[in-house]
Amino acid sequence: MRIGVLELQGDFEKHHQILQTLGMDSIAVRGPSDLSELEGLVIPGGESTTISLLIDRNELREPLKAFADVHPVLGTCAGLILMARKVSDSRVNPLGILDVVVCRNAYGRQIHSTTEEVKFFEDENSFYSRATMIRAPRIESTGRNIEVLGSLNGHPVAIRENHHIGLIFHPELDGVTIFHELAFQRVKQSQHDRKSQTYVT
Repeated sequence: MRIGVLELQGDFEKHHQILQTLGMDSIAVRGPSDLSELEGLVIPGGESTTISLLIDRNELREPLKAFADVHPVLGTCAGLILMARKVSDSRVNPLGILDVVVCRNAYGRQIHSTTEEVKFFEDENSFYSRATMIRAPRIESTGRNIEVLGSLNGHPVAIRENHHIGLIFHPELDGVTIFHELAFQRVKQSQHDRKSQTYVT
């Protein structure tokens, strides 16, 4: 399984480590040609205004949108901001992958960074996990097809829409792998199904 990590700016190295821990091939994405033959993508945290600018400079905007139409994308912190439909800061030109409105840096400056224990899911699959938030965005509103996976103080911190996941926090900083698994497990299952069909005579 080949999963790309957008390497324009920001916190991408630990995402490579998480993907490799899960047995996935981890590929650097810096230009449109890097998206070929990938089966999923991580858009990491960093400086959302800078990443937005570099997406256009590297001619990645339309290729990223086309990729997301077919393949799963996981966005963390700034990655979520870039995946949003609308962002409070006009300097960010979002990709419109997730039907959410986001306010960047809503939880304060970097000195206000925090780690919280958050409950995810509200069924028999529920679990608690650490959520490290650094200049975290806040999800102000969600479209009707958005599934909230976890909330803190009444605001979503993890969401899913179709085959995409957005997080306001950094699971990679705490070595939390579950969200990468959730984002790309359908890819893994489809690969398993294809291999099973190959052996059917």
